[in-house]
Order: sequence, then structure tokens, then C-alpha cells
Amino acid sequence: MKALLVRVGIDQAYGGWNAPVDAGGRFVYVPIPERPGTRFHPGLERRYNEVLPALHRFGRDRDLADLHFPPALFDHSMHLDPDFDGLTYGDVGGRRGAGMVGMTAGDLLAFYAGLRPVHPSEHTLVYALIGLYVVREVVPAVAMPLARCGENAHTRRAVPGATDIVVRAKPGASGRFDRCIPIGEWRDGSYRVREEVLEAWGGLSVKDGYIQRSAVPPAFNRPDRFLEWFRNQGVQLLARNN
Repeated sequence: MKALLVRVGIDQAYGGWNAPVDAGGRFVYVPIPERPGTRFHPGLERRYNEVLPALHRFGRDRDLADLHFPPALFDHSMHLDPDFDGLTYGDVGGRRGAGMVGMTAGDLLAFYAGLRPVHPSEHTLVYALIGLYVVREVVPAVAMPLARCGENAHTRRAVPGATDIVVRAKPGASGRFDRCIPIGEWRDGSYRVREEVLEAWGGLSVKDGYIQRSAVPPAFNRPDRFLEWFRNQGVQLLARNN
């Protein structure tokens, strides 16, 4: 089994904002912006107004200003990836997604995000797992038939990258979590996986659990131990984005 830890979701580097999380682990999944100038197949562009209902449900007595949601995001398309509705994830197979190209059925993608707490917290951001895919298959984005191009951000583009790939996940065993699982802490000048979690997982392929940036997704050294740990967390898997 092969397993990768993949950073996703809007953050300060991609979008200038972090999605919210509360003390109970309830969070909103907000993707990064699409790159400027991207052209889409007709009718397949996704916009940030789609996340408004989830933000309003999360905020309850708050409005978007209280959550510091940047109004400028409404001027951008949304790179909805992973797309938990369709259980897909796309990436650039020649770079960041190179480790996913050879994945086969039963391999794992664990998604994490840097979320901003709306409750008192010792950390500015809560680094947490937000979803898990059990791989069903990995296909080239350019091979996706037009009728299925709406399933993923990379195939919604009018011209997907030559090396772009789409991971399709196994229904029932994959999805967004009903609550996030915090895994990070500020240690030695950056955000890293907490030491006791790192030990339970059997380690990662990066030094001392570094997760503040993820140009190349780190691999789990012991996917079997990670999976055993995950099964004890008691989260539900949802086939929806929010």
C-alpha cells in the first residue's frame, strides 16, 4: 500500500484566507482560487458563491465580515479540488502529483488543510486532516470524455495539462470528514505533525513531520499504521464538499 499526505484548501499563499474551524472540529471546506486566465468547458466554471451556504451555516450569528471572508474572492473562479461530491482529485503528474501517477486500487490520499480557529486556541492555525480517499483508479485528464469533464477541476478546464491526472476514489470508503482531525502543532519554527501522532503513524518521508508547505506531498512510511490509527478516530466519511 502507498499513502500520501496532501495539503489542500484555501490558505494565505493561495487565496489570502483560511477557512474556519470550531472547537468541535466543525469546518468549512473552501478550495483555492483557479489560476487567472483559465478557460473552462461551457457551463463548468465553479464560483465562490457555492461555499456561501456552508459559511452561513457555520457562522450562525456571524456574518462573512466576522469570518474575514475576502469579498475579492467572488471575482475569481474556484479550483474545486478535491471534489468530494464526485470523489475525485486532480494534480500535475509531472510535478506535485508525480507520486500519484503509479497509484493503484487500495492506495491512500489523506487530505489536510490549515484552518483558522474561531475559538480560543494555542495555535494561530489548526492543521487538520479533512478527508481520505481510497484509490479506485488514476486516469490521465486528457483521456476524460467530455461527458465526464465536470467531475474534476483539471478536466473542467478547456485544455488540461498534458501530464495532469485524475484520481477516482472508492465510494463508501472515501470522502470528506464530518469533523476535522487536528494533527499539527507549532514546533521548531514551523507547523509539524504532533510528535505522538507522528509516532502512531510510523513517520513521514519529511523531516520531523513538516507540513507547513507541501510542494511534494510527503509519503507515510507505514501506511498500515496510519490506517489503523485513522480507523480509531471515529469520523464519518461524506461524499459532499460541505
